[in-house]
Amino acid sequence: MADATPGAAPAAKPDAAGDPTQEYRRIITIEGLNKWFGSFHVLRDIDLTVERQEKIVICGPSGSGKSTLIRCINRLEDHQEGRIVIDGTELTHDLKNIDTIRREVGMVFQQFNLFPHLTVLENLCIAPIWVRKTPRDEAEALAHRYLERVKIPEQADKYPGQLSGGQQQRVAIARSLCMQPNIMLFDEPTSALDPEMIKEVLDVMVDLAESGMTMLVVTHEMGFASQVADRVIFMDQGQIVEQNTPSEFFNNPQSDRTRLFLSQILDK
Repeated sequence: MADATPGAAPAAKPDAAGDPTQEYRRIITIEGLNKWFGSFHVLRDIDLTVERQEKIVICGPSGSGKSTLIRCINRLEDHQEGRIVIDGTELTHDLKNIDTIRREVGMVFQQFNLFPHLTVLENLCIAPIWVRKTPRDEAEALAHRYLERVKIPEQADKYPGQLSGGQQQRVAIARSLCMQPNIMLFDEPTSALDPEMIKEVLDVMVDLAESGMTMLVVTHEMGFASQVADRVIFMDQGQIVEQNTPSEFFNNPQSDRTRLFLSQILDK
């Protein structure tokens, strides 16, 4: 398997003038997205585009739809209206398209979702072997490389229950990287951690962002947003209320609802 950095932009496809086309730079396109849980309208008319290597932080109050939005991007939740296109493949009920997208989109959850009966190394190898049909020796070499990257190579032969929460979350990040995705989704990856463990996970995510990975991160870690994000999106009641660069978002919010949210979260 090629030893390419996950998320790194492949060679650009030029247009007639020799410049990359806007369509190629765009890796995620969401148009008119609506989703209901029964009668609850959880996502309302979402329009969003994400460019290759862009880092986006999504924040908002509980129940605002932010986690549901990123779960729709890899079809962990289906949507009832609108379009989602991931790197040229539209996300529909077609199982082939869903499988194609899930191979290219990694996800890290609040809970670590590791197999407790498998070692760390086995947790990392299982998806490349079964999904990408990677030979076991290559999968193990890849796993060791990403354990080095998340700074826990010595934990390869341990079981998840022997690790701290921060270490387990770093294993979960390495596991996603072993599939060599083009996009990484993070759903509040530090919310289940003790405060002293949050920094070690955020440090790994900062390193990943600096490598050029396209990232969508649902988090309330506003320091991370200021340091890493190209764009911060604020959601409330299933809608995108505001989006801007971190500097403008934090220093010059345009919406009264955004200002209220920031006053509450930044004063904590």
